[in-house]
Amino acid sequence: MEFTTRFFQAPRQSFFLLGPRGTGKSLFAQKAFPEALRIDLLEPDVFRTYSARPERLRELVLGRPDVRNIVIDEVQKVPELLPAVHALIERRRGLRFILTGSSARKLKRAGVDLLGGRAVMRSLHPYMAAELGSRFSLDEALSHGLLPLVLAADEPRDVLRAYAALYLREEVQLEGLVRSVGAFSRFLEAVSFSHAAPVNLAAVARDCQVERKTVEGYVEVLEDLLLAFRLPVFTRRAKRELAAHPKLFFFDAGVYRSLRPSGPLDSPEEIAGPALEGLVAQHLRAWIAYTDAEHQLFCWRTRSGVEVDLVLYGARGLFAFEVKNAARLRGGDLRGLKSFREDYPDATCALLYRGPERLLVDGIPCLPVGDFLTRLHPGELASAIAE
Repeated sequence: MEFTTRFFQAPRQSFFLLGPRGTGKSLFAQKAFPEALRIDLLEPDVFRTYSARPERLRELVLGRPDVRNIVIDEVQKVPELLPAVHALIERRRGLRFILTGSSARKLKRAGVDLLGGRAVMRSLHPYMAAELGSRFSLDEALSHGLLPLVLAADEPRDVLRAYAALYLREEVQLEGLVRSVGAFSRFLEAVSFSHAAPVNLAAVARDCQVERKTVEGYVEVLEDLLLAFRLPVFTRRAKRELAAHPKLFFFDAGVYRSLRPSGPLDSPEEIAGPALEGLVAQHLRAWIAYTDAEHQLFCWRTRSGVEVDLVLYGARGLFAFEVKNAARLRGGDLRGLKSFREDYPDATCALLYRGPERLLVDGIPCLPVGDFLTRLHPGELASAIAE
């Protein structure tokens, strides 16, 4: 697959670039900083060298006065390098470090020096539809997701099948993040049924035959490894009694599909519906990450069961989205958006569905979801909804 230009814009100062494996962090760094000094901590010999002597980084950089950019891939493997990075930034003006990582867990748990604000935090996500342009296929995105690693493969299904095993082997087991890898594997399968829904920790614990507190820890591991995220309920100036439990999403629709068991008792809608909502959610998260303004993503659900799938709030406004995996709209499909609009009259509301036509129903735009995703560019959200 040809190289795809990403919407992500590198900061001028040193920065952490975090994202799950396969999102293209290393490839981006190679293309954006071709002349950079590179240290890949996934290479066993490089890992051994810097694990034994982190101060070697200082010697290497001071020996190269011509170098301005230094890329350290998978920096969480040797977090002890960060004090040396900090000292080098202080010592040499104009030096920029690009610190990629697929796990925030070890950096946080080690309590190491996170450069005292001298490096900003950024994230890279699976492709956005607009990055792929004419190569974007909604059906393919729902089946295989939008990970660059997967889309570049000859057999994307096989790569997805091995993806979770890679994390289990190299992140969970090797780093000793959980006591029982078997129980964590059962958890991954059980929690996949909660994708795009409030997660019932007690029910997942029963399925996995572990304690509820253990499941809480497992969910935190998923979040720290950047494999999943939770969306809190939007509560600003609430006018109704709202539910409290957040929704859980895997970071990529294809990864969700690879983990979700399916059989003759599972209807296609049970799997495809959450996959579509997750696809929209991952696009909005990428939009937030690549847009130069503060925004947050939420869900909205009342105690009586009225809900809106996704709510985006921030500098560009308040937006509410309902996602329907259906080609035709039904009478009750707009109920949640209408209720949300009653409470927040200034909100921009839209329903995204699988039909081919752009409709306006009771003042609410109803858009083909593929059309919306391909029009979604960083900094531009209202224009992706408007005609």
